Amino acid sequence: MRLRILEAAKQEFAAHGLAGARVDRIAANAGANKRMLYYHVGNKEDLYLAVLEGAYEKIRSEERGLDLEHLDPPEAIERLIDFTWNYFLRNPEFLALLNTENLAKARHLKRSTKVKSMHSPFVEMIRTVVTRGVESGDFRVAVDPVQLYISIAALCFFYLSNSATLSVIFGRDLLKKEARDERLAHMVALVLAALTGKSTADFGKAVGQDVRPPAHQPV
Repeated sequence: MRLRILEAAKQEFAAHGLAGARVDRIAANAGANKRMLYYHVGNKEDLYLAVLEGAYEKIRSEERGLDLEHLDPPEAIERLIDFTWNYFLRNPEFLALLNTENLAKARHLKRSTKVKSMHSPFVEMIRTVVTRGVESGDFRVAVDPVQLYISIAALCFFYLSNSATLSVIFGRDLLKKEARDERLAHMVALVLAALTGKSTADFGKAVGQDVRPPAHQPV
């Protein structure tokens, strides 16, 4: 019952935000009643925090399964970017919850006794990859793992959370498969170029580049 309540609450908060969410709808969609909801989770704000914690726990759990420690450093970073991008695509409600909580200045997340401890092993996992990359000569500098992850997440998050307006502005459907694939290749090339000091053209195809010669050159 608790799991059903949390799943129904996640969908409700993602669709309507905290202010617009209704406990009656959550209870009905979970096949419960309000008394059962309060018994298993608590009031509306307790329920919202439990949903937030569950959302972070889910992504951190899947990240731990990436096995980055046993990959060559550049391959590990590429896998991390690929995972983050596709996780966001598969879980749009996670992005919606992040938007809601940031509008609230993380007021509810600050009450959590779990979230910070979830992130520590993940940060250390990235730090280990970066350190190995520097020691092997693959990476030029031991960047801050927190900054690196924020940059990766930002490259994914901004594109997806603003895809509607960006598609109109640039006259492209940024969510069609070809555009999503191009975006992923671009992000991988961009991050690996920053870490290795190489050109983005060294990583797969030269994504997003017009490779035609200038008009004054012979063809």
